[in-house]
Amino acid sequence: MKSETQKIVKIALSTLVLGLLLGWLLFGGSKGNDTEEHQHASEVSEETTWTCSMHPQIRQPEPGDCPICGMDLIPLENDNGSELDPMAVSMSKTAMQLANVTTEIVGKTAPVKLIDLNGKVEADERSIYSQSSHIPGRVERLMVNFTGEYIKQGQIIAYIYSPDLVTAQEELFEARKVADTQPQFFNAAKEKLKNWKLSDNQIAQILQSGTVKEELPIHADVSGYVTEKMVNLGDYVNKGKALYQIANLNSVWVLFDIYESDMPWVRKGDEVVFTIPSLPGENFKGRISYIDPVINPMTRVAKARIEIGNTGLRLKPEMFASGTVKAKQPIASEAITIPKSAVMWTGERSVVYIKNTTSNGVNFVLRDVTLGPSLGNGFIVKEGLQEGDEIAVNGTFSIDAAAQLAGKPSMMNPEGGPAMTGHNHGGMKMGDDKGTGGSDHSEMDMGDPGLENKTDHSDMNQRMTATGTFKNQLKQVLSAYLELKDALVNDNGTKANAAAKKVLSALEHVDMKQLTDKKAHNHWMTISKEISNSANSISKISDVKVQRNHFKQLSAHLSNGIKLFGVDQKIYEQFCPMADNNKGAYWLSTTKEIKNPYFGEAMLTCGEITDEM
Repeated sequence: MKSETQKIVKIALSTLVLGLLLGWLLFGGSKGNDTEEHQHASEVSEETTWTCSMHPQIRQPEPGDCPICGMDLIPLENDNGSELDPMAVSMSKTAMQLANVTTEIVGKTAPVKLIDLNGKVEADERSIYSQSSHIPGRVERLMVNFTGEYIKQGQIIAYIYSPDLVTAQEELFEARKVADTQPQFFNAAKEKLKNWKLSDNQIAQILQSGTVKEELPIHADVSGYVTEKMVNLGDYVNKGKALYQIANLNSVWVLFDIYESDMPWVRKGDEVVFTIPSLPGENFKGRISYIDPVINPMTRVAKARIEIGNTGLRLKPEMFASGTVKAKQPIASEAITIPKSAVMWTGERSVVYIKNTTSNGVNFVLRDVTLGPSLGNGFIVKEGLQEGDEIAVNGTFSIDAAAQLAGKPSMMNPEGGPAMTGHNHGGMKMGDDKGTGGSDHSEMDMGDPGLENKTDHSDMNQRMTATGTFKNQLKQVLSAYLELKDALVNDNGTKANAAAKKVLSALEHVDMKQLTDKKAHNHWMTISKEISNSANSISKISDVKVQRNHFKQLSAHLSNGIKLFGVDQKIYEQFCPMADNNKGAYWLSTTKEIKNPYFGEAMLTCGEITDEM
């Protein structure tokens, strides 16, 4: 009995120990694990980044309202972007390959610009001579009868009959009779003939013959080619009258045109390599010896002169020439240069995309640059880039499109904003034959799975709920717009410029927080940005023609905004079929009377009412 009792006690103790051991194994470490999980959850909570669905560039460590539009911030999804610049747009290798994106490291070089020049061969002005008659008379014989004929110095080129010469010879014979007693008369008679370019030998022949010669031979003063024949047989000429123009073509000039934009580059002494179309396969070289100090007011060019020997007379005046000069920048010996394909222009800004490589992949950041002179296929960069920066040189527009889709800063939207993806501009008639020249923004997929921030605007043609305050603020935008419209009706670019600034001011006072519905908020963000871009462009120019081009876009987007939200006022949408190069364009008015802002006084009443709002 005792042994059985001991046996039961041993079994009970073993069971207890085993139960404690199992309990410790199952639950003993839970406290530490719970603590670890709690700490991990706390770390995740602390590392949560909050952003705005409409302004993805906003990054805050805690929830709240968007400082731009006032919307509630949302947690940022884990897209491996904790190390990514909020202003950067990431692209996968696949997306870069599809978009044909290539990059290049920026460096400094001695900037050289290849300038193409056009010109032609001319005779050296210093070797052009006008052969004149030294005595008055009638041309009896011409020994040179056409241009292009070569003559030698001393050659007889014409004979002239001169009554004055006859008289002078008779005086010479009379003076010879008294030469022994009055030698001064005889010398004076000979000097008179010498003044008419008769040589001592010719005077001696006249005295020897003892007869009066009625024709005087004209001898060539220089050798060269006759480039112009100025008299005909039988013409009467005065003393000093030019008979021929003679040019020595052993050396010639090549005169090239330099346009105003290229003048800062071209300098005296620059070497020009040129070709002559009539001498194919041959290259000629020469250095610029002179540049005209004055621009031709008709052609707006200055001439650059090259002096070149003309052995064998192969270069003939009036031959065309095409040359190239490697012009060096006179300002700096070395400068940062980039290809033209890397630069995007907005009309006011020049931007490039900087490539950054991190552990999370490749991303690009927009950067403004200040450009210097053009190098033909590139630009000098004055500000914005440093040596060693890596920039995109191909596929920049694809990168910019990806940035717009992601709501990041882009070429036309430097501050970033909502993704401008496939939406239908409903009442804006963008796809209509009478539309304003806009287009349907279809979905853009760059091949990058990270570009998913897309907004559906398919219901932009439906009326949205808006508060009375918002409608009144929108009405103020319309009021400023009507001032802009009237200024264009009156062809007044200055007033249009000022009215556009009022549109921008009124637009800034529109409170987006009044739109509590997210879709309405998204639509207004899209419309307001388009209105702002167009009004901003108009506010910075005074050219009415250019202003009207932006006005049609502004009108289309404001019309859509009024149709979506309303302004508690009757508005007429009017249309001119001849505007925008016969594509047609709309505008808004509070009266039925047609006053065309696209043509002004030229066609004031052209148009029709297409809708009432």
